[in-house]
Amino acid sequence: MSYLLFIVEPVGQRAQRTPEEGREAYAQMLRYAEDLKARGLLARAESLKSESEAVHLRIRGGERTLVDGPYAEAKEMIGGFFLLTCDTREEALALAAECPAAQWATVEVRELGPCFM
Repeated sequence: MSYLLFIVEPVGQRAQRTPEEGREAYAQMLRYAEDLKARGLLARAESLKSESEAVHLRIRGGERTLVDGPYAEAKEMIGGFFLLTCDTREEALALAAECPAAQWATVEVRELGPCFM
């Protein structure tokens, strides 16, 4: 089974870190990813750029609307993800508990479901 670990960060948290704190957080996440890879559990991991570079797309009644970030109403953003191959939900939760980001963000665990064709 595949699970996504979403790293859900408070908006603006990255900007509040000193450069040294940012490098250390990044290094911790790299070590975590390398450990998952070495254990054969990591399918993919990526960091996402700031919400200030995001855009929302909506189509309603045939009308397309684009809204550029940052979003005043947003309190959190998805800062990155890990795509894992696990046998059980419990294993995915245990791996999420090992994630360094759980110390400064929320790690959301979601099982991938079938895509209907």
